[in-house]
Amino acid sequence: MRKLLPLIGTPSGSHPGGRSAMTCRFRCGDACFHDVPNTSANAYVGDVIAGALSRRSVMRAAAVVTVAAAGAGAVGVAGAPQAAAATPAAAGTQKGRPGGARGLRFTAVAPNTADAVVVPDGYGQNVVIRWGEPILRGAPAFDPEKQTAKAQAGQFGYNCDFLALLPLPGERGRQLLVANHEYTDEVLMFRGYDSANPTREQVEIAWAAHGLSAVVVEEDRRTGKLTPVPRHHLNRRVTATTEFRLTGPVAGSDLVKTSADPTGTKVHGTLNNCSGGVTPWGTTLHGEENFNQYFANSSRATDKRYGIGTGATERKWERFDQRFDVAREPNEVHRFGYVVEFDPYDPTSTPRKHTALGRFKHEAATVRLTADGRPVVYSGDDERFDYFYKFVGSKRMKKGSSRAVREYNMTLLDEGTLYVAKLTGDSPAIEIDGTGTLPADGEFDGSGEWIPLATATAKGAVSHVEGMTAEEVFVFTRLAGDKVGATKMDRPEDIEPNPVTGKVYVALTNNSNRGVGTNAKADEANPRHANKHGHVLELTERWNRPESTRFAWSLFLVAGDPEDPATYFAGFPKDRVSPISCPDNVAFDPYGNLWISTDGAQLGSHDGLFGVATRGPRRGELKQFLTVPNGAETCGPIIQDRRVLVAVQHPGEIDGASVEKPASTWPDGPGKIVRPAVVAVWRTDGRDIGV
Repeated sequence: MRKLLPLIGTPSGSHPGGRSAMTCRFRCGDACFHDVPNTSANAYVGDVIAGALSRRSVMRAAAVVTVAAAGAGAVGVAGAPQAAAATPAAAGTQKGRPGGARGLRFTAVAPNTADAVVVPDGYGQNVVIRWGEPILRGAPAFDPEKQTAKAQAGQFGYNCDFLALLPLPGERGRQLLVANHEYTDEVLMFRGYDSANPTREQVEIAWAAHGLSAVVVEEDRRTGKLTPVPRHHLNRRVTATTEFRLTGPVAGSDLVKTSADPTGTKVHGTLNNCSGGVTPWGTTLHGEENFNQYFANSSRATDKRYGIGTGATERKWERFDQRFDVAREPNEVHRFGYVVEFDPYDPTSTPRKHTALGRFKHEAATVRLTADGRPVVYSGDDERFDYFYKFVGSKRMKKGSSRAVREYNMTLLDEGTLYVAKLTGDSPAIEIDGTGTLPADGEFDGSGEWIPLATATAKGAVSHVEGMTAEEVFVFTRLAGDKVGATKMDRPEDIEPNPVTGKVYVALTNNSNRGVGTNAKADEANPRHANKHGHVLELTERWNRPESTRFAWSLFLVAGDPEDPATYFAGFPKDRVSPISCPDNVAFDPYGNLWISTDGAQLGSHDGLFGVATRGPRRGELKQFLTVPNGAETCGPIIQDRRVLVAVQHPGEIDGASVEKPASTWPDGPGKIVRPAVVAVWRTDGRDIGV
């Protein structure tokens, strides 16, 4: 594992994506300071896009002024500092009301650094649920000075990323909230935490704070406020020690057998769950992302490709459970890095890890059905210069809600073909120089193909990669992508099909290493060298069929300050958009607008949530809807007709912060411990969002 940077006194500007040193330590194990795991010679997608941006920008850049639209309607929570009002932009208003595409008619929040959740004028908010709130019977009220692993196992977990709100038939005014808990910030959880010598109790609390939560929430129809319903029979916690079933082509393989599980079919826990998705059959999917940081003492080349270190881990879990020590239990690490399926309607069900979707740092697992009812799942591998994938199932979904039907549908992701993406630009390579100059045709676009890696069937699995068995493809998926020449991307994060148009959007957060030293240079699919702001690709599957093996791609959005000529907002005038940096999670509203949450923004403002029109005359119009508090990341957006939900992840995660020296007072005000939480936002006049 790479040497950790000092926590105190490390300038945040030295960390990629604007993250603090603390974020790099606890969220991803300093992934951006490791050597780049992908040393293949495959084409780099950043090289593909770089030229297209700037050329379009030059052609359209008459006036490029950073939006400073108002955000006075949002307030801090429980004593946290409040944001001051800004002056609304005059452009786009109609009869005193904010203009914009349907669903985006709100006054954009101005960039700010308020220690609060700041929302537009005319909108209200509430904290739905915080880390540590009891949700199971017998769980005690949260007391930061008296934490125990037993208590945490019955309380809401730490640091949500993906969120889902599911219907509850027969319970009017209630919905089922599902959240994953990506990782823990021990220095912000425990007073006097000694990172060199964590206690067993602290480690076991952290195990219990990882995983998933299901909790019923009740809505106040007058305000839009959501509150948890404790002790509901559907409430559930899944932790780092809960039993999971390993399914699909790797289940039972020698590659996943351990001393504790000689069958290779039972795994304890899920780790570092990032974005996910909701299946058409009513379950939720969760991607295990930076699982590498929990495993110590590796010496294998296959582990190095996944960023698994050679020494001790940050949290030192290997001291308390040998399964986290690769030298002692070499196959345990092969049991993480999958897509997890969870049935929130059955508290007795065993969650599953679907190996047919491949093993990598999964970011997202979003589902679209083929015309004949087969699932297609999109997923990104969140690493510099890594790839994005899709899985096309071979079994058709059954309709109904009986136990037998639900059990059948939870096998749909065990049979099918796993693909990786290869993108080709349509301009000569000599025209792509990494400066952002558009090629001669004035466009950044091209074609792509889905390259098959392996196919799983009920009778066995077949590899499509020369020199690798099917089991090896599914366990060492990154290496399979290397072999077939997949296109290197700038940290592919959330990937989601638009339910209105069918187009697929890929959020590429950033890659400050692109074009630096011996790293891959720019090509037509990734816009700039030293890409610190990220971009969004738009894919159109051939014939708009998700099972197609061909697609067209184009540049939809290149993030950054609109005054920068290298930025691009689908051709929309740049003096009428909000600045955005580091796109991460994405979602869609009922009108097909794309909503983007950010992580590590480098424009001097806090991270936030943005809406952007994907079609019509306002295509590319991007507006900021909210910002989050000091040190926080915006995660898990849900956009309903009358409500927006976000997870405020790692508030106060700033270099040098601790329980004793908090960097944020959110959400409960001065003198209280900083707590990650879920927030709901609604219009105070009771109308739909953005109309």
